[in-house]
Amino acid sequence: MMASALLALLALLWGSQVLKAFDYPSPWKGQQQMYKLDIGWPKIPEYFTGQTFCVAVDSFHGLVYVGQRGDNVPKVLVFSEEGYFLYSWNNTVEMPHGIFVLNTATDSSVWITDVGTGKYGHTVKQYSPSGKLMQILGTPGNAGSSLIPLQFDQPAEIFVEETGDIYVVDGDGGMNNRLLKLSNDYKEIWLTGTNGTGIGQFKIPHSVTLDAFGRVWVADRDNKRIQVFDKITGEWLGSWSSCFAEDGPYSVRFTANYKYLIVAQMNINRLAILAAPPVGSIGDCIMVNTVQLADETKPHLVDVDMKSGAVYVAEIGAQQVQKYIPLS
Repeated sequence: MMASALLALLALLWGSQVLKAFDYPSPWKGQQQMYKLDIGWPKIPEYFTGQTFCVAVDSFHGLVYVGQRGDNVPKVLVFSEEGYFLYSWNNTVEMPHGIFVLNTATDSSVWITDVGTGKYGHTVKQYSPSGKLMQILGTPGNAGSSLIPLQFDQPAEIFVEETGDIYVVDGDGGMNNRLLKLSNDYKEIWLTGTNGTGIGQFKIPHSVTLDAFGRVWVADRDNKRIQVFDKITGEWLGSWSSCFAEDGPYSVRFTANYKYLIVAQMNINRLAILAAPPVGSIGDCIMVNTVQLADETKPHLVDVDMKSGAVYVAEIGAQQVQKYIPLS
């Protein structure tokens, strides 16, 4: 009798632990989990010594570049995809905002948008993987809107195609609210955008990316929408706003299979996973999943490893970059 009573008590206690486990708040509560946090990346988080504003993946060479800000800190950190710190550099980088890695058949380069107000600021710069300055776009230290000579005012982010064509969203709170396409010899191909809320206008265009169907996607941050353009003509194709009532989009990146768009929403500490439309109508956004980050994490910009599908999140609140691995 005593044995059966003891078993019943143990079962009751075990059951209460199960209930507690299921009651524990989950970032994917009520939905199928699509990503899991890689708690072992990076191996030594103490290398993050400033505010981590941006991250870019070189999926061809298995490298991850992180741009951070702060006094007397290295502005660019380089890690392996496994999370080992490799090296850093600091020359000619003032206040990194966006970062992008371009791989071609013969070379690799790292592009950084610099929103600083000193002698290196208001520029888009191309570096070798080791940090050697190769090219400066814009007039260093001078904010402006001119195309000849080329000027930026706090350029937010850049996307470069293998052809060398360049897409820049300019700027992060400055006088410009525009999307600019440049040729591989840095001449204007087309430009769209002024300050406003209308079609093709922007209020802080903050992030830019391309899909597999020749469309340019822009996080129109303070208008709380994503706008889409034809990459050849610059023609406006549509916009999404219904998914962003709580907070505007800060970052836009496609998953490796181009089925989903990963969007960072900084003020609510969330990654939204949206269904990417096929060729044709843009339609309206469909949120298929979310990843809720910890309070005050503040995800700013993200990038995706186009080989493994891993998502890297630069978090200015937590002052770290985190890696999320796809589960399927």
